[in-house]
Amino acid sequence: MPIFKQTLCLSALLSALILTGCNSTSGSIHIDQNIGLNSTFKRVAVESEHDVFHLDPKITSQLTLFFKNGTPQLAQTKALMQFLVDNGESSLAYQSDANLTASQAYYNLNANCLSLSILAYSLAEHLGFDAQFQRVHIPEYWDQSQGYSLLTGHVNLVVSETNRNVDNSHILYTRPKSIVIDFDPNSRRQAFSTSNISKQRILAMFYSNKGAMALVNADNDKAYSYLSAAVKADPEYSGAWGNLGILYRVAGFHEQAEQAYQQALTLDPENNNVLGNLALLFKLTDRVDEGEKILARLEDKRKNNPYYLIVKGNEALNAQQYSQALSFFRRAKKLDHHLHDSYFGMAKVYYLRDDLERAKYYLSKAYELSEFDHDRNRYQGKLQWLQAVAKN
Repeated sequence: MPIFKQTLCLSALLSALILTGCNSTSGSIHIDQNIGLNSTFKRVAVESEHDVFHLDPKITSQLTLFFKNGTPQLAQTKALMQFLVDNGESSLAYQSDANLTASQAYYNLNANCLSLSILAYSLAEHLGFDAQFQRVHIPEYWDQSQGYSLLTGHVNLVVSETNRNVDNSHILYTRPKSIVIDFDPNSRRQAFSTSNISKQRILAMFYSNKGAMALVNADNDKAYSYLSAAVKADPEYSGAWGNLGILYRVAGFHEQAEQAYQQALTLDPENNNVLGNLALLFKLTDRVDEGEKILARLEDKRKNNPYYLIVKGNEALNAQQYSQALSFFRRAKKLDHHLHDSYFGMAKVYYLRDDLERAKYYLSKAYELSEFDHDRNRYQGKLQWLQAVAKN
């Protein structure tokens, strides 16, 4: 099963889709845009760059009223950005289908972090501040959606004062003050390293996310339209080429899928997600030994990643390999006993084994450790149901 790459706050299946990530590349790398061409798919309209970043007149009028006392100051802007952080539904920070433009995100703060960062960028730009997107180098983390594994990435935004003229007589050369706008509470608590990324990379991530979700929903024409737009917006974005390769594989274009994967690996040789998808393609095209060698290397790289072990546990669970699933979840818990997902996994195993007492125990632990409202509500609902079943 493929893993997609997505950038949510910012992105697949253990063959996964990517929902956001990025690496800088040198201009010497050859990009073959012909790989992105396939006349089999019917193109549909996608948002333009203007559409993605545009603030509609109602929003700009509200900003004018908010800053009616003069030139916006960074402290005021910080208050506005904090409003977005506080009122955006953090429980949806990793909801892969909430890919909204800046204006859409303004009216519906239940967007993913990538969309909220796009909104924050557009607000800062409108108010006359400098804004710089950053990729946050978080560990590999997977989410699940409709049977697909989604490898998620994360971005945030640095908003800085510009040096401004003072009564047109001189310029202040003091270092500009800045604030970091980060919509993921987990990222804010941990000092992950960051690297600057361009507005074009963000646009490519937006398109790639939309394409990944269209592919999850089996709308291949829409998926192709967005993924081809992504590789055109930023040809050096490895994640978009990887997702395009998944689309080609799903649609039966194995040769073109391999070309897309190889393009992605040329841009980022350490793109583990693409390597995993390439291994799957090798196994599907009678190159099992080559595929197994890649998977063995990836397994060695990921063996100490609890999120990876949780994905493996869920795969084993789906295959009704309950003992193996339990082993994966236990290993994940041993590596990081604060992850609610591993406890939830164990609860599912014990429920399927008709051990309701242990299922309730681990579900209660998952509830205690969860932070986001949607997780807590889900666990609470399951606990109430288990308690009702136990009484009967």
